Amino acid sequence: MDDGSRLLTGPGAGPVLSAAVRHAGGELLSWTLEHVDANPNQSTTATYLAKVSWPYGERTELLGVSARSGELSETDRGAEVFGDGNREVAVWIYPADPDLPGLKRAAYPELLAALVNDARLLPYPVTGDELELKIIGYRPRRRAVVRFTTGGNTFYIKAIRAKLFDDVLFRHRMLTAAGVPAPHVAHTTSDQLMILDALQGKPLARAIFDPGDPCTPEQLIEVLDSMPPSVAQLERRPPWSDAVQHYAEIVSSALPEARGDLEWAVQRIRAGLAGIPLGIEPTHGDFHEGQVHVAAGRVVGILDVDTIGPGRRADDLACLIAHLSTIQRMNPAQEAKVRDLLARWVPVFDRRVDPVELRLRAAAVVISLATGPYRSQEPNWQESTRQMVRSALALVRQVAG
Repeated sequence: MDDGSRLLTGPGAGPVLSAAVRHAGGELLSWTLEHVDANPNQSTTATYLAKVSWPYGERTELLGVSARSGELSETDRGAEVFGDGNREVAVWIYPADPDLPGLKRAAYPELLAALVNDARLLPYPVTGDELELKIIGYRPRRRAVVRFTTGGNTFYIKAIRAKLFDDVLFRHRMLTAAGVPAPHVAHTTSDQLMILDALQGKPLARAIFDPGDPCTPEQLIEVLDSMPPSVAQLERRPPWSDAVQHYAEIVSSALPEARGDLEWAVQRIRAGLAGIPLGIEPTHGDFHEGQVHVAAGRVVGILDVDTIGPGRRADDLACLIAHLSTIQRMNPAQEAKVRDLLARWVPVFDRRVDPVELRLRAAAVVISLATGPYRSQEPNWQESTRQMVRSALALVRQVAG
């Protein structure tokens, strides 16, 4: 089915973007594809960096477009809808994301200052000029994180889809009430913004390249094991391995040469994990070096607890191994440091969970990560994807022959 991927990733996107910019009162001067979220045979969402001439001058804008194989969704129609008689697409100019209604208030300093003052986050009022904003992450139609700093105080704002907001808030409060070092929720809004206090320390993703060990593998296991039993009573999220076929299809669509290897890996992963119970341990659900904060050689916090729920500890440890195994653009010294950490950490993880299960689940996560280079339109995404596929195959071959 026509999911819109050919339109949104090819030259046909130009007239769509031009029409949207013209409708908003500007003139499109140039554009480049910036990000692609593909759901083969169902939908495609893409973002573009566009140079636009407005009545007040030129400016680079981020435009988003969503297309579906069927009818547009209700939230699609919260954006501007354009059609040519054959299909309709939803178009927005950042930060007017139709699924993240609060994002506009987090993206503009003046609006954010008003929010900060209304929420009394600080003991004194601030103006937009006093706020330093940085977009930490934006996944179109899904989520966004903005960091803002003023007077030595740092906060993070998460823009969350309406249908998920209450559940995410509940999970944050569940963990902090149990003493788990998750971020404290400082304020929430009716348009689904969640303001969080900054964690202490620095991300493990940066600390792994500092001299010495950033933490011990035992501490990583301990922070996971510190989650309260009530986490296991939450709604279950499928482990990454359940969707390995889905992610393999996305990678194969972008890089057809990898299809045979991916089909082999998927078959071995599914066969090796067949019959293993779902698990009832409290799990993080997306545990990797970007989610862990460390200081003075110890784990001091965990981020993005939206995904906590019942599962198997091997799911979390496999996710960490997969992410560490696929870090991109390292220099030789950094590569050696990560290899050394993995060589010392994985045997500790092997004592906590089944080694075969650990590697198969890690391979499945690597395959999910292999969708990233194309999705983010990295300059050499093909080779980055090949490297990730090779990493997944290596993990499977360690235990499947």
